[in-house]
Amino acid sequence: MAYIRSRIVDDEMYYLLLDEIQMLDCFEAVLNGYLRKENMDVFVTGSNAKLLSKDIATEFAGRGDEVHMYPLSFAEFMSVYQGDKYMGLSEYMLYGGIPLIVLRDGAGEKAAALQNLFNEIYIRDITKRNRVKNMGELEDLLNILSSSIGSLTNPEKLKNTFKTVKKSRITAATIKKYYFSDLGLRNARINFRQFEQTHSMENVIYNELRMRGCRVDVGVIPIAERAPDGRAVRRQLEVDFICNLGSSRYYIQSAYSLPDEAKRTQEIRPFRKIDGSPYYDEYGILTINIYDFLLDPGCLEK
Repeated sequence: MAYIRSRIVDDEMYYLLLDEIQMLDCFEAVLNGYLRKENMDVFVTGSNAKLLSKDIATEFAGRGDEVHMYPLSFAEFMSVYQGDKYMGLSEYMLYGGIPLIVLRDGAGEKAAALQNLFNEIYIRDITKRNRVKNMGELEDLLNILSSSIGSLTNPEKLKNTFKTVKKSRITAATIKKYYFSDLGLRNARINFRQFEQTHSMENVIYNELRMRGCRVDVGVIPIAERAPDGRAVRRQLEVDFICNLGSSRYYIQSAYSLPDEAKRTQEIRPFRKIDGSPYYDEYGILTINIYDFLLDPGCLEK
């Protein structure tokens, strides 16, 4: 604080950038003092879970803006990648978009750095903040979730599995559904042994939508139809993403390939049960390839 005071010598605008602020004692009181200075903008960053906890957010409610930092988008990744977009997307889905990893040379260095980040930064922060004592259960749960991206997670089923196999007392409320904010971290968690392009592409699309400011949900459309024997059957058609951005709403289905009309019909079937889609084909559905979608942030508004 003495150093900062010595540098503020007039009424001109000053910018204070503080990294890993949670390493300082009583940092909340220090920041509150600077919030009252009209000629100072304060930018605070930190990777520790304490900085992002609800109690800290409440402390500064209404006196600042929170910016959630994501890994590089695919467009940002391609701005430094030395190759075409096809090879670029394959590498992006394998090693992710964390700048530290993107700038590493070679598969071995990237993999080692990702595994170190997962274990030394993310896991350590989670266990410290939440006082996790049973690391074995956490490790097992991470492995399950890492292996099932793009699938609906059944908390009750997972709870019962842990209870039967592990004799665990974990509750359904403990388990939630997550996409990985960075696929490289996900792949490092399972030692790069399970790489499904279909689910990985869906994860990339989810992250891209979040980076563009969308609120994203999974949707289920209930339908009634006739079985071959004439019986009435109720089914549910899953829509991968329901996205809200301002007053706009988008329904998005992810398919790794559409080799024929039968496959396309299968993928767009949920959309034909939803009213109000923009008119791009006879059903009001836009089909766009993944590269155009990722490299053009305004593609959905065109």
